[in-house]
Parts: sequence; structure tokens; C-alpha cells
Amino acid sequence: MRVRLKVHLQAIVGLLILACLYLSFRREQWTEQTEMRRWSWNFNAGRLSSGSLSMASARLLAGVPQQDKKYLTVGLSSVRRKKENYLLSTLYSIFSQSSEKELADMVVVVLLADFDLQFVQETLRSIMEKFSSRLSQGQLLVIHVDEEHYPPLTGLKRNFNDAPDRVTFRSKQNMDYAHLVHFCANLSRYYLMLEDDVSCSKGFLSAIRGHIHSLGSSPWTSLEFSKLGYIGKLYHSSDLLQLGHFLYIFYQELPCDFLMSHFRTLLMQDKPIRFRPSLFQHMGTYSSFQSIYNKLKDEDFDVDPGHNPAADVYTDIGVYNHHLPQQAYENGPENQFFWGKSPIKEGNFFLVAFHEPVVVSRILIQTGKDGNDMLVSADVELGETVTKGATGMKCTGSHTVGSLREGQFEQQDMQRTLKSPVLCLNIRVTAPQTNWVIIKGIQVWTVKENKNEQVVVAFHR
Repeated sequence: MRVRLKVHLQAIVGLLILACLYLSFRREQWTEQTEMRRWSWNFNAGRLSSGSLSMASARLLAGVPQQDKKYLTVGLSSVRRKKENYLLSTLYSIFSQSSEKELADMVVVVLLADFDLQFVQETLRSIMEKFSSRLSQGQLLVIHVDEEHYPPLTGLKRNFNDAPDRVTFRSKQNMDYAHLVHFCANLSRYYLMLEDDVSCSKGFLSAIRGHIHSLGSSPWTSLEFSKLGYIGKLYHSSDLLQLGHFLYIFYQELPCDFLMSHFRTLLMQDKPIRFRPSLFQHMGTYSSFQSIYNKLKDEDFDVDPGHNPAADVYTDIGVYNHHLPQQAYENGPENQFFWGKSPIKEGNFFLVAFHEPVVVSRILIQTGKDGNDMLVSADVELGETVTKGATGMKCTGSHTVGSLREGQFEQQDMQRTLKSPVLCLNIRVTAPQTNWVIIKGIQVWTVKENKNEQVVVAFHR
């Protein structure tokens, strides 16, 4: 009897413990859902509220919000600069480097984040004069957040022993982005963070779409399309409420790029996923903080990157691990490239066989990484046919167009001397080497038939 009673008591205690755990878990869920509802964007009221967190109301100054969600929102915050202002140039780059089809899938949101209302009005007038059609089509929205809605920006923690004015600047910047991402949370499927002094590569939206597609079902929190700060950081719009909340809570603790890295880690992406070539370049000469001279440039930026035409890639060089030949040619993260094992012999080849004939106008090949594993001696050939022999695939009827120098090759305007279509690009080793070889990327430009315009059709890593 005592044994049975003991068993019953143990069961009851166990059930009580489970019930407490369940209620605690549900309470957290209810609290989170309540906060998320408080942070929701209300299009009819035109304001953003966060209840107890006192997040600001974002005032729409110009533009026509669309009811249908877009594919991509491009968000940028802008404040007065003492020496030079790049906002209009940035907007011009975004719109001019995108096709009308791409713009139909995009909305650009500018937060005029300066507390000087005269500056805000002057900048707004300039935007309305130069981009009136984009505003009327709902492709550009301009917003502002009043100073009264910001938390304290003075007397803050001096982490890293930064000067008080720098702490104020970076803390306000965190709040600017917190407001911006909350406004953008329901506008599109993805959100891209830019600065107000950036130039864009041609067709960047299509390139981003291709990169997302290449990842398939692999989970990610953030993708990076520039190596500089928080330029070119891509997020799921479904994460923006959490990102804004995170920036708000820790606004005085760390600079924005640090916080975004921590946010990515907290959402279980431990390493950055960065694509090359970079799609965005820092154009500014003077920073928005005290107009300090800033010469930061992204050497991986390409103003006109491309997407390689359909092709198969072959090599007779031994492949290391998962670094397959196709990775030197396909779109993919920067940690994907071809890595070949030694010995590298004279006559070894790396062949790209196009599915359709192309007229090549430019080739760019990069080998090695951080000065190591370069392909030291090789010729670059273009061939008219691809054949299969006893030793593998061959690029025949070939023309030698040049040789690698210090592991690199680039040649332009090739259509002037080689006007006929080709079916293959071949890298042929001309001297043995004991080091392994990395081929980071192959980029090819082609000329379309019956058109004068040059079109990029390959990938440079």
C-alpha cells in the first residue's frame, strides 16, 4: 500500500513539474506574441508603435505604400553631413542600375534621420524633384522619426572607452536602424541594408535572387553582399521585428555592425555567408561622424558582375574534398572554390564547356587565396568544339588568347580579334608545380547576337 502511495505521489509531483514548465513556456510565448502585436505596422494609422518599449512613430513624408508585398526592400538611413552628401547619388545608383522589371519587385525606404527639420525638408524637396515618378509608383518611400521618440542619447555607457560624442552617434544610429527595419517589416519578402553613400552593381536584385536560389533549402539568417560594415546585409523580412527589438535593447552597448553579427549568431548562423563579387561599393569620402576622411573601398566590388551561361566544368587535376570544379564557375559563397591537389603536371587542364556557342568579349580568371596556391604557369584557350577522348574532355580547334601572370588573367575587347562563336574555355597548365592550386573564380563576358550591348554572363569569385 505504501509503495503504491509513493508511486502515486511521485506521479503527481512529476505532473505538477511538467505543468509548471508548460505554463512557463506558454507565458513566454504569450508575452512574445503580445510584444510582437505591439510592434506591428498599421498601414491605416500610418504609425509604428511598441507599447512599453516606446519605439517611435514613423511619419511617412513622401511616397505611396503599396498593398502587395514586394520581393525586396532596400532600406537606408541618412543624416546631415558637414562636407558632402551622397544620398541622391545613392538613390540614382539604385534606380539606374536596376531594370524596370526589377524595380517592380522592389521598394526603397529612406529614413531621414536627422533631428534638424530644416535639413529634412530641404532633402525631401530634392528627393521629390529628382525622383517624383519613383515616389508616385510606390518604388520609393521617405520617412522620418521625431526626436521625442528616441531614448536618451547622452550620458550613456562608454564601452570601448569611446568618447561621449561617438557613443551618442553610434547609439542614435542603432535606433535609426531599429525604426527603419520595423517600418519595413511587412513590405517585402527580403530586406537589404544599405548606407546613404553607396554605389550599386548592375542588376543587383537579380544577382541577389540568384544567390538565394542557389542556397536552396539551406537555412540562413543573413547573407552578405559587401565586406564593409553593414552595407549589403540581407535578412528575411520575417526577422525584422526581432532585429529592431534587438537593436533597441542594446542600442548603447555596441556599434550597429557588431550588434548585427551577434543577432546572426543568436539565430543560429555562426559564420557569415558572403558572396563575391560584392554588389555594393562605399562611395563616400567623408563619414557622417564629424566628417572624418574615410577611404574605405571594397576591392571585391564589380560594377557589372554577371551570371555564367549554362556550362559543364571538367578537370584532370585531383580534387580536394568538396571543392569541386563547378564551384570556380557557379554563383556561391566565398568559401566555395576549386581546390586541386598536387602534383600539378604540365598538360593538366581546367575546361569550361558552354552548352551554347558564345562570342566572348572579356575573360577574368583569379587563382590562389591570400597569396597561396596560385596556378603559376598556364595558357588560356578558347575552342570551337568539345570532344571526349581517352584522357577525358578536350577543347579543340582552340586559340590561345594569353597566359596567366601571378595567378591572374584578364583580357578585354576580345570580340575584335576573335569574332566567331566558341564552345569552350580551357586553362592549360604549361609547367609543373608542387603546390596545390585554387581557382577562385572565372568571369566571362559575351556579346549577344544582333545587339551592340555587351552582356556579362559569368561569375567572378
